[in-house]
Amino acid sequence: MKPQWPVQFSPDAILARLGWPPQEEFAPAAIPSGALTHTRFADCPQFFPSGKLPVVPSAPALRELCFSAFAVLHNGQTKTPVFVAERLNRKLLTQAQGLERTDKFYAEARLPSAERATLDDYKGSGYSRGHMAPAGDMYSRDAMAQSFSLANMVPQNQTQNAGPWSRIEQDTRKYVMRASGDVYVYTGPYYASKPASIGFGVAVPSHVYKVVYDATTRRSWVHWQANNASAKESAPISYEEFVRRTGMQLLPSAP
Repeated sequence: MKPQWPVQFSPDAILARLGWPPQEEFAPAAIPSGALTHTRFADCPQFFPSGKLPVVPSAPALRELCFSAFAVLHNGQTKTPVFVAERLNRKLLTQAQGLERTDKFYAEARLPSAERATLDDYKGSGYSRGHMAPAGDMYSRDAMAQSFSLANMVPQNQTQNAGPWSRIEQDTRKYVMRASGDVYVYTGPYYASKPASIGFGVAVPSHVYKVVYDATTRRSWVHWQANNASAKESAPISYEEFVRRTGMQLLPSAP
């Protein structure tokens, strides 16, 4: 039976109610101390708290894509997102309830052909086309259709995607439905120093993450999970620990 959620939320209350065990120790790969990229997202600043945009380590072939219900920073080298940003609230998720899932995956035509994943890349790979912005978050037919862009996907272990990761997505929606205002969510992959790949160079992440930021309470936490069949639910890590592991500052305006 799922735990009952308290009226007042805090990360501590979330941990207690969900019964997550302690987070395992993690040794991050070395992060280059080079230049940083200040993202712009001029056409969709609404997906970022107070319009303050993320700062990420510089890399070739970074491209910004705006969709109806989310924004993607895409890496043409890995052919996957760096992050996918969403703004959620109770009203939007109420609209999402009962919306029919389309399941029509497609390659993102706005990306150069050499930088985008294709349906053939995933075919026979054994990996799921794992949504970063979940279909369950989509609150219009256009948004639902757009969520099946491969620019919103990473190769995800099928057991992990359907099991513990799905529960994280559901619990995040439960939190949003009880929150008093906007909740910003960033989801994406983390790669080992030499990631495996499928198809024609679509990189397979070692972990996936979900950053949750409540703009009303100004509290944040991060779900961090291994991308393999033995992945287990564990306590969220702090936003500061996430920055240490990845070098990304997704919430520059957060405390």
